[in-house]
Amino acid sequence: MSVTREDVLLVLSGVVVPGGTLVSQDLIRALQIDGGAIRFVIEAANPDAARALAPAQAAAEAALRGLAGVVSVQVVMTAHGPAAKAPPPNLGAPAGQGVKIGQHPTPHQGGPARINGIDRIIAVGSGKGGVGKSTVSSNLAVALAKQGRRVGLLDADIYGPSQPRMMGVSKRPASADGKIIEPLHAHGVTMMSIGLMLKEDEAVIWRGPMIMGALQQLLTQVAWGELDVLIIDLPPGTGDIQLTLCQRTHLTGAIVVSTPQDVALLDARKALDMFQKLKTPVLGLIENMSTYICPNCGHEEHLFGHGGVAAEAKRLDLPFLGELPLSIDVRIAGDSGTPIAAGEGAHAEAYARLAHRLIAGGMA
Repeated sequence: MSVTREDVLLVLSGVVVPGGTLVSQDLIRALQIDGGAIRFVIEAANPDAARALAPAQAAAEAALRGLAGVVSVQVVMTAHGPAAKAPPPNLGAPAGQGVKIGQHPTPHQGGPARINGIDRIIAVGSGKGGVGKSTVSSNLAVALAKQGRRVGLLDADIYGPSQPRMMGVSKRPASADGKIIEPLHAHGVTMMSIGLMLKEDEAVIWRGPMIMGALQQLLTQVAWGELDVLIIDLPPGTGDIQLTLCQRTHLTGAIVVSTPQDVALLDARKALDMFQKLKTPVLGLIENMSTYICPNCGHEEHLFGHGGVAAEAKRLDLPFLGELPLSIDVRIAGDSGTPIAAGEGAHAEAYARLAHRLIAGGMA
């Protein structure tokens, strides 16, 4: 029986600390699960708080070692130094207390603008949810990084950010001046998501202008550095985020992800039509969940049909970038915070081929 992130957090939610538990007080950082090996950091506010948390550290280690499937537990305690630090950015923070995300967008004149230091920007869209677009985005970013590219990943799904979980990061980004946000790094990728500024189960309840302002901030107020390519994981649909991004930002192009069945292709066509109307080049189509191979008997089955995306690409005279399989290993890897592309094997090779096609075509 494999240990999941949910299993670990459930145990840690029972470890009592002053004011609540390790989980409710948001003290857990850099949680990693590798088979039966568990590693994480308890981040204390200061050295005194760290000393007070020592019993909780011991209790957490003991409780996790009693969890079925656990082989080893490594817990590190960290504490901020005595010097005052700039507070992390957080939603709705008063002036002078971090970056306030979700402001109305600033006026924009002229055409789509470039972002300093970023050579290419690729948006990954789908037209609908449930086709694995975020999984494709994170794995594509990691695969490009493995092939030597300087890669950024922006989670632009403001209402449903999933990249922090998929990339295995949870630390709140810092801001030294209250204006520029320092992104996080994982698996060779520089990444940013509004999910890093929220508790995992906290909802964003904003109208369109605040959503558009948040996107603008995540693009222009993040210290992305020098990047060869920035992958933007778009939300489902054809709404405010897509419109704002295509009209205000100079995009290299977009990739559309779909599963093979007709219902998914109906919405993928709407995404393609949107990008065409917004004059954003479509770099190609990807067929996700194209085939399933039984791990027990090796039988191959096309659960959602097969070839529909390739046929659509041919009909529209667009590049077909490849097929990606449906696999429980891909799901487990994403849930555990280590994208399948970071490892070895057939699934990692599928993403490596996809990354190579983008690089060979001058798109990344």
